[in-house]
Amino acid sequence: MRQPRQFLCALACACLLYGCAISPAQVPPASSESSARQATAFSTLVASRSATVVDISTLRIGRDESEGDMGLEFAPENDFADRLAWPLPASARISQIRDLASGIIVSSDGLILTSAHVVSQVDEAQIRLDDGRRFTARLVGSDRQTDVALLKIDAEGLPVAVIGDSSQLLTGDWVAAIGAPFGFHGTVTTGVVSAKDRLIAGAGEIPFIQTDVAINPGSSGSPLFNSRGEVVAINSMIYSGSGGYMGLSFAVPINLAMAIAAQLRTTGSVRRAHLGAELQEMTPLLAESFGLARSSGALVVNVDPDSPARRAGLAAGDIVTAIDGARLAHFSELLQQIAGRTPGTRSRLELWRRGETHTIWVTLSEQPGARLPSPVNTEPPWNDGLGLSLGELSAGTRQQLRIDAGLLVRESSGLARSEGIRAGDLIIAINDQRLERVDDFRQALSHVKTGRTVALLVMRDRRLAYVPVKISTRAVPR
Repeated sequence: MRQPRQFLCALACACLLYGCAISPAQVPPASSESSARQATAFSTLVASRSATVVDISTLRIGRDESEGDMGLEFAPENDFADRLAWPLPASARISQIRDLASGIIVSSDGLILTSAHVVSQVDEAQIRLDDGRRFTARLVGSDRQTDVALLKIDAEGLPVAVIGDSSQLLTGDWVAAIGAPFGFHGTVTTGVVSAKDRLIAGAGEIPFIQTDVAINPGSSGSPLFNSRGEVVAINSMIYSGSGGYMGLSFAVPINLAMAIAAQLRTTGSVRRAHLGAELQEMTPLLAESFGLARSSGALVVNVDPDSPARRAGLAAGDIVTAIDGARLAHFSELLQQIAGRTPGTRSRLELWRRGETHTIWVTLSEQPGARLPSPVNTEPPWNDGLGLSLGELSAGTRQQLRIDAGLLVRESSGLARSEGIRAGDLIIAINDQRLERVDDFRQALSHVKTGRTVALLVMRDRRLAYVPVKISTRAVPR
């Protein structure tokens, strides 16, 4: 922490001023017994909810995009083959980017809710449960527009989070997050709801819940709990000039996140309704300009060509005051109403146009480009009996890495780990046999007798070395 002495002094002064500003008559002193009961209740609440929170570690491999830095970097690797530790220009490095995040268990059979940007374009996602068990996750589906993703692990009987109702959350309510900032498992941070329905430029049309809960790298995808221990949001992003927490955190409302998760679980993608109109918030001055008695509703500033809005007759300057009889106080409410509908839904819009009320009917279409491909390779890994869990590389990844063969090491344990092979390494060949598919590896091992040694050609950070591994027991494919 920067400037700790100044911080403590400022905190002490703030506490002194706070104590002077509030008289005993305004806030009756709490008894030590009641304070102890509250502390115990909160501790119990946190302890009971932390088991539903998971740590997520991801791996993304690819060529380093930085070509300008030609300096040498040296990272000693004594696991195997000294040549793998030779200095290498950073511009020639194969990047193995590892990130940390968090998630929440939403079903006892291993469904985990997290943020979409956490699993975007990653090659591996490892889940660590509160009890220490680790699993490789499979991506069920991801929706970048709402920053919601659903993962699945092969587990049963898991503790499940209690889901609350984010629409009942009020500004000023106490909330708490449990996550793994910077990898510190089970970290609890608390704060209050600073604002609701906060729209962020460049972040789509998500009605974020703004809080002052401390969120840092590793906390993305973590749950936000209310005072009853119910999940009311998924922590998604922060506003920062330094990359760290600065008092502004934003979370996706759980009502929206669970609705998206339900579609991801069913189809793996999201079908989103589309109106095709750009909207703006009404203000008292705008209402006066348009002759409207109240500054409520959604002001239409643009209508897309060949859109449901254009076909229904909606025009710039119209003010949508209600949809299907539901009055609109803010333009974000219209966005949320449309987001909650499915393509093909026919809805009634009430308008204020040139001093008169009008009613039009609009049939919502499917949002163009709403369906996005799954970014995570969902190819199930195969365990070879050596402690290697392997996955295949796509043609695009091989081209990016400039290799014509190779299998990704998802997990390494046992014999392989003892010889220094780690997750993220690439197995290029067994002896002189190049490996393109997991089946190639399986067939090559089937011809090796127990007690014999095979040489695995391993690539790490563009360095190649053969690693001998002795087959002590017969590998059993599974």
